[in-house]
This record gives sequence, structure tokens and C-alpha cells, in this order.
Amino acid sequence: MRKKFAEMMLTVAVAISLLVGCGAKEDSVQTTSEEDAKANEVVPEEDAEHLTTDNEAVTLHIFAAASMTETLEEIQKMYADVAPEVTLVFNFDSSGTLKTQIQEGADCDIFISAAQKQMNQLDISADPEINEEGLDFLLEGSRVNLLENKVVLAVAEGNPSGIMSFEDLGSDKLQLLALGNEDVPVGQYSTELLTNLELLDKLETDGKITYGSNVKEVTTQVAEASADAGIIYATDAFSAGLMVVDEATEELCKKVVYPAAILKNTQNQEAAAAFLEYLQTPECMEVFARVGFSKAK
Repeated sequence: MRKKFAEMMLTVAVAISLLVGCGAKEDSVQTTSEEDAKANEVVPEEDAEHLTTDNEAVTLHIFAAASMTETLEEIQKMYADVAPEVTLVFNFDSSGTLKTQIQEGADCDIFISAAQKQMNQLDISADPEINEEGLDFLLEGSRVNLLENKVVLAVAEGNPSGIMSFEDLGSDKLQLLALGNEDVPVGQYSTELLTNLELLDKLETDGKITYGSNVKEVTTQVAEASADAGIIYATDAFSAGLMVVDEATEELCKKVVYPAAILKNTQNQEAAAAFLEYLQTPECMEVFARVGFSKAK
């Protein structure tokens, strides 16, 4: 009797042991399965954006009119404190040259022109008579009129030729006048101005004009006294320490407006928009105003 009872208890113990072991194995399998599921879980795309590191390094390529060299280089230092993750790389030249480089595929995020013409030639929404090739390079809605400048007659320090006005360019006081080429904005403004004064043909006939490929070249010719005077922007005259003797009115040449826009093929649209917005802040406008720019109206 005792032997049967002992055998029965042993059987019960073995059964309980087996049941406990199976339960533990089942829990282990279930836990592993849950962990695998979490590990293999796909994060929705909209949530994945929040997992990326903020302030990722960005390089912006900015093509800007040569007349903006000094101001943008100062703003570049300011922006390093505002957005240290953004590196600004500038390409300064005549607006016509920059427009051609963009058209030929140069890496550019923002274009700032010294005239509407070159910007219009890249804007699909512009007058087809200006954008003759139907170019479509600008990001829709990003174009703004950023600044205004003035066209001035500048002479070297001391004004050795005694030139005091645009009208003096038709006198014997002038031996050589420095102008921008016709394919750059400052040259186009100069041509319009001298045509309205009925001086252009005479100056060309008399061989009294020397040309520069951008406004900086014209400014240098005046500063080095290789030309008696030059028609440049007020901002360049200020930066070079030249003497301004006359300023063009809107009757002599059209208003000088600097448009800016983001290029539609930029890979850094958010960063480009942020910098373009920064250029319109009071801090930047103060830098521009110090050399003679004003906020576009």
C-alpha cells in the first residue's frame, strides 16, 4: 500500500514538473517573439524625420553680383554665429556671367543679381521677350526684390581732372571714362544714362571709353587713375574710397534693383530659404545700408 502511494506521488511530481517547464518555455518563446517584433518594427516615414540629427552640416553656394562682395563677406561672419552648421560659399561676378554659369549647370542654391534682366532670363514666369529661351531655373515663390543701389559718377581721390558732373563727360576735362561691358548690369545702366545725355556716340567715336568685365574692374581702373572717371554703383565707390561727384536720377537710367531667388534644383531648400530670409533682417539691412544699399521698395 505504501509502495503504491509512493509511486503515485512520484508520478504527480513528474507531471507538475513537466507542466512548469512547458509554461516557462512558452513564456520564453512569447518574450523572444515580442522583442523580435519590436526590433523589426518599421518606423513610419513621417516619424523617421524626427530621428535624424538636427543641425546637419550644409553648404550653400550663393552666386551674387560683384558689387555685394564686401557686404556679403561681412554677413558671412555674422551668419556663422546664427547657423554654425551652414557653410556659405560665394561666387562673385557680373550678373550676366553668373546667369550663364547657372544656365550651364553650375552648382548654385541662391542667385542675387544686380538687375532684373538676368534674373528674368532664368524665370519661366517672366516676359518671353526677355526670357527668350524659356529657361526655368527659379524655385516658384522664392523670388524677392532684396536691395536697391545707385548709379554714380566716381573719380579718384583728389579728382585731378576736375570732373564734377555727368555733363562734364562731354568736355575736354575727360580723357578716358571707365564703363562696364554691355552684358553686365552696370554697363547697361551706363549705356542708358549716356544715351539719354546724348554723349555715348561721341565718347565712342573719340575713343574715350575703356571697358571692364564687371563693376570691380571698372572701380579698380578709377582707383588706380588709369581712367579719369567711372560709372559704377554707390556701394563700390564707398568700398573703394572713391569720390562721388554725381548721382543718376531715374530720368537718366532705371532704378537699380537687386532681385534674389532660390534655384529650383537646390538640394538645400530649407537652408537656402532660411539664409534668404536672414538677408532681409534689420541686422543685415544695417550692413547693406552702411555702404549705400537700401531696402528694395
